[in-house]
Amino acid sequence: MADDCFAHPRLAAIYDLLDPDRSDLAAYLRIAEEFEARRVLDIGCGTGEFALLLASHGIEVVGVDPASASLDVARAKRDSAQVRWIHGDATGLPSLQVDLATMTANVAQAITDPHAWEGTLQGAYEALRPGGHLVFETRDPAGRAWEEWTREKSCRVTEIPAVGAVESWVQLIDVSRPLVTFRWTYRFAADGQVLTSDSTLRFREREEVEQDLVARGYVVEGVRDAPDRPGREFVFLARRPDKGARGVTAHPAR
Repeated sequence: MADDCFAHPRLAAIYDLLDPDRSDLAAYLRIAEEFEARRVLDIGCGTGEFALLLASHGIEVVGVDPASASLDVARAKRDSAQVRWIHGDATGLPSLQVDLATMTANVAQAITDPHAWEGTLQGAYEALRPGGHLVFETRDPAGRAWEEWTREKSCRVTEIPAVGAVESWVQLIDVSRPLVTFRWTYRFAADGQVLTSDSTLRFREREEVEQDLVARGYVVEGVRDAPDRPGREFVFLARRPDKGARGVTAHPAR
């Protein structure tokens, strides 16, 4: 199930405006270009920012997300017809044979259930052509990012056209490693409505993720830094082997 910040129509409609800095997507676009990807599966595509960025570069894109409200926002954007939008997740995809599958931002960590995580990795594997790549990021647990998730450090007021002022902040609810739960609160000045969205992320160790990938048949080709948050995240690059090969870890360097 999608969190309310993605699934509630009023929150999905303002999601992009509350978090307008998506400079993190530039690194994924460069990876797509590095692998000369012509067909991409964007898992957890949300409101479609990355899918539409790829499409604007002539790449054939399939975006899949469980939040229908977010997909409604994506479909309403300019040039959205260039993307194939699917309501669901990676465990129920049609036959695709893409060159690259991606999970940007918090998508991988938001899949907290181990069985759902295995199913996602398997679904992405089946969607890739032999030799295709899966790329995604997770926060390094050693960075203890959740210690910054306080109202004092996050509270802000955003003026949104046709909506008015929206005050938002995050508060930590529970830390039960590897799971961390937090709550975003949104107050709409126009009518006083207050909405909340609870989220839980799974903070996986690097070795755990590598083992999960190899167990699903991938070759782990590398683990990179996230350019926008150096030293705080792992960006995993895994490949579906060519036919007949078996998944192994390629001793990636961070």
